[in-house]
Amino acid sequence: MTIDSGFNHITVLLDEAVEALAVRPDGCYLDGTFGRGGHSRLILSRLGPDGRLLGFDKDPQAIATGQTLAAEDGRFVVVQRSFAELGSEVAQRGLHGKVSGILLDLGVSSPQLDDPERGFSFLNDGPLDMRMDPSRGISAAEFVNTASAEEIARVFKEYGEERFSGRMARAVVERRDIKPFERTADLAEVLKVANPAWEKGKNPATRAFQGLRIHVNNELGDLEAGLEAALDCLEVGGRLVVISFHSLEDRIVKLFMRKLVKGEADNLPRNLPVRHVAFEPKIKIHGKAQTASDAELKANPRSRSAVMRVAEKLR
Repeated sequence: MTIDSGFNHITVLLDEAVEALAVRPDGCYLDGTFGRGGHSRLILSRLGPDGRLLGFDKDPQAIATGQTLAAEDGRFVVVQRSFAELGSEVAQRGLHGKVSGILLDLGVSSPQLDDPERGFSFLNDGPLDMRMDPSRGISAAEFVNTASAEEIARVFKEYGEERFSGRMARAVVERRDIKPFERTADLAEVLKVANPAWEKGKNPATRAFQGLRIHVNNELGDLEAGLEAALDCLEVGGRLVVISFHSLEDRIVKLFMRKLVKGEADNLPRNLPVRHVAFEPKIKIHGKAQTASDAELKANPRSRSAVMRVAEKLR
C-alpha cells in the first residue's frame, strides 16, 4: 500500500503482475501506468545495477510521486505521457525492440477516485472534471454542457453500457438549459432521477459516470494504440502484462492477443495458398485470464473486477 495526500491506494494483482513479467536483473521494463508506484517499486526490487525501468502516467500527482522515486533510484525514469505514446518515447531513448517487459494497469487509482477535487466519483461532491491530466482536453463538465443529447447518449451507452442512455442524456440536456453542470453530485442526482431501473447495490449514476470518464480520457483509444506500440517495442521473448477493470477494456485486450496468436493468416481467405510463415503466431499467451484471489478481494474490494492477461512476443 502507498499513501498519497491522505488517500490510500492498494496496488491490484501486485505480486502476480510482476511475476508474470519474469523480470531479469539486467532487463529494461516499462510501467505504462505508474499510478502510485506499487508495481514499479516491486519491479525495481528485482532489477540489478544494470536494469532499467521507465514509467508513464498522465496524472500530475502520479508524476510527482514518480519523480521522488526517480531521485532515490537512478535506474528509474518517469515521463508525463500516455502509454499510447510509449512507441515514440521508447524510440527517442534508443530502446525500440529492446524492452524486456511492459505492464499496463488500466485501473483508476484510489487517490483519483477518493479525492473529490478530481471529479471522478459521484460518492463525494467535487468539481465535474474527470481528466487524468487536468491540463489537457475538455472536462466532463464541458462535455455534458455542450454536447448534443445524441452524443451524450452515445457515450453513456457505448462506454458506460447504460441501458437508459437516451433517457438520461435528455434529462442532462433539459437541466443544463436551466443551469449548467459544475459539480459531480449535481450531475449524479439528475442521472439518478432519470434512471428508471436501479440495479441492486449499484448507484444509478455508475454506468454513466464510467462512460464520461472513458470518453474524457480517450481510454479505449489509448489502449488500442498502446497495445500496438507495446508489441513493437518488446524484444523477442519480452512479456506484455495487462490488467483491465471492465469488460470493454478486457474485450480489446483479449481480441488483440487472440489476433496475434493466429498470425497474419487470420486475415486471409480460406483455401488461399500461402507460405507456412503466414500462419506463425506473433505472440504466445501465458495461462488463462487471472483474477484477484479471495484474500485480495477481502483486503481490497476494488480488485473484484480486475482481469490480468499475459502474452510473450515470439517474433
